[in-house]
Amino acid sequence: MIHYLRGKLVDALPTQVTVEVQGVGYEVLIPLSSFDKLPAPGSEVKLLTHLAIREDAHVLYGFLSTPERDLFRMLIQNVSGIGPKIALNVLSGMSVAGLRGAVASGDVKALSQINGIGKKTAERIVVELKDKIGAAGAWEAMSAQRGLSDSDQRINDAVLALMALGFKQIEAHETVRGAQAVLGTQATVEELVRAGLKKGS
Repeated sequence: MIHYLRGKLVDALPTQVTVEVQGVGYEVLIPLSSFDKLPAPGSEVKLLTHLAIREDAHVLYGFLSTPERDLFRMLIQNVSGIGPKIALNVLSGMSVAGLRGAVASGDVKALSQINGIGKKTAERIVVELKDKIGAAGAWEAMSAQRGLSDSDQRINDAVLALMALGFKQIEAHETVRGAQAVLGTQATVEELVRAGLKKGS
């Protein structure tokens, strides 16, 4: 079992990174929640990992925080129909606090809005994880309602939109952060992208 990787971040995309450790480049699949917190390429990075072994491949999944990896493992080990790919989608579509809060409060609607998660799967997530999330999840549900996780998600969406329009990763991050500083934390994805395009033009 590979518990973590520490090395140089060679390359980073929203869904995967390459980390060089002692001359070996490891391809690691990551959720958007980790991508948003990565250092600049060339910097040292430490990723907590989960190794999934299939018949045709050994796949490494990476996370910048223990709660992310714990939730990923909880999803793939306890919820039928959820494999590593969908578990990454869940962590990309909702913050850890938001996810724990949605499970604790039984918010099937919020969960079913995540890409790849239908209503039945969302219901299974709530049923299977509610006891495991516990009281801490209920507290996080109240925190999530304050809009902190929504703000982070809007930043992620705006960064990805700018990258799709040709911005480099670091440039997109700096542009969106700058736009949010001017427009405020309640700025929509569209407003952040428009402000970024004006700045970049």
